[in-house]
Amino acid sequence: MPSWRSTLTAAGIPGTSLRDDYTRAARRVLRREPAPYLALRLLAAPPLVPALAAGLAFMNLVDDVAETGTPQQRSAGLAALTRRVEAALRSGDSPDPVLRAYAHAVDSRGLPEHWVSRFLEGAATAEAAFDGFADEADFQAYLDAYAWPGVLVFTGLQYQGGPDPEQAAGWRRFVDAAQRVDFLADLHGDLADGRLCLPRARLHEHSVTRADLEGARDTPAVRALLAAEARRARAALDAAHGIGDFAEPGLRPVVATMADLMAHQLTAVERAGVGALRRDVGYGLTAPLRILLRAASAGRGRGRARTGIG
Repeated sequence: MPSWRSTLTAAGIPGTSLRDDYTRAARRVLRREPAPYLALRLLAAPPLVPALAAGLAFMNLVDDVAETGTPQQRSAGLAALTRRVEAALRSGDSPDPVLRAYAHAVDSRGLPEHWVSRFLEGAATAEAAFDGFADEADFQAYLDAYAWPGVLVFTGLQYQGGPDPEQAAGWRRFVDAAQRVDFLADLHGDLADGRLCLPRARLHEHSVTRADLEGARDTPAVRALLAAEARRARAALDAAHGIGDFAEPGLRPVVATMADLMAHQLTAVERAGVGALRRDVGYGLTAPLRILLRAASAGRGRGRARTGIG
């Protein structure tokens, strides 16, 4: 794996101050999401890594503000953050090193700013005021408003000039699968925080109440509901197959690895059954390391040949 300094050089990041901004953004990602960070560092072509790390740091920053505090505090926090982001994109400067790095990444990679504004709007309307989903249509609207642009403010930076419509549509399928798996894996924690992320209509279909889920009641109806949701997530993963074809060559090993990690996590959810209501289902440690190391070993020679980076 190239050093971080050589990675910044490969990406053409100029100046000590800006390189420090990208470094601080990358460290924020490492603290919050070590698995995606390691996948980027181990598997992505070095010229893509700094911009993608800054994009992921920005996505996480918005997500954190949208989920912290009372609804009023979230709304005020997002309004203030939106003003700071708009100023950073306009001027290229900000008191926040993450926003300075992200503004530079958006400008240098040519990401259309409508993805950024759409994500911030969705954070305020769909995430900060989240009160669950009435039905599948409500879930899909959430993806369109928040989750999809949230992925593209990050992954869209791989494309010089931003994603074309076909590429953007591919990431829409990916985020559908990712969100379903995430909501199932985090059922326990979300319920503890007062968030029910399964559509209420589907609880009604199975004659399951929110109290049944909060109490982790092991009943045939609860088991049937969780199994049905896992099947939907599995179908969404199947529908997202081939997303790597829409990725830039230098990012394809990362996309394949993240798909493998999602599939691994969904399998763990399926095995846990009602246990997913008693504890969140994480990636674990051994499987992610095995998946990452296998991908790194398989892609090392191909990556050098493809990118010309030794």
